[in-house]
Order: sequence, then structure tokens, then C-alpha cells
Amino acid sequence: MARAPHRRTTAAALLLAAVALLWALPGSDGPGRTAGCTGRRIASWSVDSRQTAAFARYGNDNARTDDWTGGDGTHSVRLPDGRTLWLFSDTFLDRIQPPPNPQGQRHRWRTADHGGTPYLRHNSLVVTSRSGRPERTLTGGTPDAPGPYFPDPPGGGWRWPVQARVEPRSPGAAERVVRVLLWRRAPGTGPWIFGMPYATEVATLSLPGLHLERIDETVGPDAAADPGRRVLYGAAAVRDGHWTYVYGADDPPSAPASRAYLARAPAGRLADRAGWRFWDGTHWQPHADRAAPVLRDGGRRGVGSAFTVVRDGAGPSRSWLLFTMDTGGSGTAGLRTITTYRACAPEGPWHGPHGRITPPRPPAPDPQHVVAYNPQAHPGSSADGTLLLSYDINWLGPPGAPADPHVNGDVDLYRPRFLRVRTAAAAP
Repeated sequence: MARAPHRRTTAAALLLAAVALLWALPGSDGPGRTAGCTGRRIASWSVDSRQTAAFARYGNDNARTDDWTGGDGTHSVRLPDGRTLWLFSDTFLDRIQPPPNPQGQRHRWRTADHGGTPYLRHNSLVVTSRSGRPERTLTGGTPDAPGPYFPDPPGGGWRWPVQARVEPRSPGAAERVVRVLLWRRAPGTGPWIFGMPYATEVATLSLPGLHLERIDETVGPDAAADPGRRVLYGAAAVRDGHWTYVYGADDPPSAPASRAYLARAPAGRLADRAGWRFWDGTHWQPHADRAAPVLRDGGRRGVGSAFTVVRDGAGPSRSWLLFTMDTGGSGTAGLRTITTYRACAPEGPWHGPHGRITPPRPPAPDPQHVVAYNPQAHPGSSADGTLLLSYDINWLGPPGAPADPHVNGDVDLYRPRFLRVRTAAAAP
């Protein structure tokens, strides 16, 4: 093969280096889009009873009564040594009793060894082995008085862990840590019964010991005066090239759907507020209050406050795929069915909704009150070309009806369930 002239080779190398530098600069627009991309769609899905049963067995094991017996907000991250760290929001502990429950139903049920009601803590971590078997729960406090792993902030409120990523301690460093995105919520009443959105934080955990080192605020409450328009980031976090793309959503109390937003940070700077950039509809810029929705609500469109995004496919069909509950339903109908949106770049445009998955829910005397929510992809656990997708189960009755008697009377009503989803290229 003939060799190109030296001058042309040097010029081409300099041009490529300049382009690479432009993509790496904070605030610049990277490639993102795949040439010829048509997006991905759901081709088929099936129940993953093995993964569902693994958490059920672990929750039913009474070897310890200060560990996980049920929770929601299911997220995970694969650790460098092959273990998987699972992150849960509200978590029940204590002892599991065999059926029948006090109502005479054939359900396992939860009691407290310390008197009173079973422990409910705002978060916990569960570590699974390389084979996927849950092995231990990480909480705060003591075995006799366990607390949340991520402590409640001073002055009230709590923290819910969402996405986590393993990244260099600092850009280019060999040492790795776990960064966990946290949703900090403040106490509220009325429409804020589940807490008022307050801030996005990032916790740093050491490896391999998983010790909590520090918690840093990355997006504070001053980004939006109206709590219903505050964006909590961390619903999804996707590494692509030099960047970690972090999706978030607002939480309007009276609207059936939320709007999705997008930020990004260089690898190794997820806990560094100065490294974050927000998509304003045209550019990446450093001001959170100027962020614009990448997926707006309206009609059947919109996302739930908890959703997930994956980089899916290969070649020309490689794209971005978003899973969310179908917010087009009325009442609790939007807590039954999962749908998707697809895009060829992280900021969109997002097309959809496409496809519907109606995952099974456990049998109950009042099935209309048993809801499914929070679909989450677990790319580190994929197998045979499928995507592992979890969803949470809960009891949601009439306004003012407490859920605790139901989820403690039937422990299957507050545990994650799993699906295997196969995707395919969408039609042009």
C-alpha cells in the first residue's frame, strides 16, 4: 500500500487531535449521535423468576433481623471484583413469619423483634456475590438500632439513593471509587406526603470496603424556587465516551407526568459540582437553572419521576433507549404498564412512546391497589443479549389509607421483581 505524504498525515493527525480535544472539553458538544441510527424497540420480554426468587429467599432468611426484608427504588452497579452493589430507597428490616398472616391469608408477613412496628429506614445497600446471590445488607446505626446507610441530613428529611457508577477518584487516577447519586427530600404535607424535592447529592464510597467517605451537593434547591419544578438528577446515569450523562426529572404534584432533563460530567468528576454541565436545548452550560427539558410532558408523553436509560444495540442501530411507566393512564392505570422512548443522541429528540410491557403483579385480595413502578435497567447483569429490567411493587390504596399493614401483611407486596427484555432495531 502506498504511504501518504508526511505533511498530509501530520495535518490529519492534528485535525483529529483537535476534534478529540473539543469533544473532551467541558461545555462542548460531543458526538453522541450514531450515523444511520434508527433507534431500538422492545422485541420481546419474559419473567426472570430466578432473580426475583433470589431476593425473596434473602428477604425471608431470619439469620439476622437487621438486614433487608423488602424495599423499593431498586438500582445496581457492578463492582470491579465482580460483586454487585444494589441500592434501595425505603427499606423494611426485622423478622419474617411463615403463613398464615394475622388475617388468615397464605402470605409470609413481617413482625418487629423490638416491639412496635417493623423498622422502616430510608435507604440500604445489599451486596451480592459474583454468582448473584445476596450476601449482606449495609445499614447505618447498630444491629440493635439500625439506621439508613446514607444518614438523614441535619434539620430533617432523608436521602434516597438512585444511580451509582464506578469511576476514577479523579480524572485519570488509577484508584476507583463508587459514586452514588442521592435524592435529598425534605419533609412535606399534602401533595408532598412522600417528601418535597430538595437537592441532588453525590456520595463517595471506597473500594473494596464500601465505606461512606463523604456526601457532596451537586444541584441545590436554589436552581428552582418552586419545589414542583426542582429537578432531581440520577434517575439514570449512562457512561458514554469521556462523559457520564445524568438524567433527572421534576416532580409537579398535580401533573400526571414529569419532564426529563439531562446533565453530564467528565469521568472522575461526578462528585464535583464544577464539572457538571446542563443541556439548555442548544448547548451544554454550567447553570442548572437554565436547563431545558429533553422530553416534555403532555398528552401521552412524559416520564415518571423514576425512569431508566440505556445505550443499546450495535452498529447503525446503536441508540439511547428510555424505559418509564406509561404516564398516559388515568388514576393508577399509569402504575401498571411500562413503555419506551428512543433517541439517537442523549439529548434527543426522543420519539415515543413505543411498545407496552404489563409486568405481572403478585396476587392480592384487592389487585386494583397493587401497583408496579420504577422500571430500572441493570446492564451489568445482562445475559444472552437480553437486558435485565427490575420493577417495584407496592400497595397504593385510597387517599389516607396506610400501606404498612398491607406490605407487612404480605411481604411480596414490597419487593422488586425482574424481567428479561430483548430489543431489536426499530423500522426506519
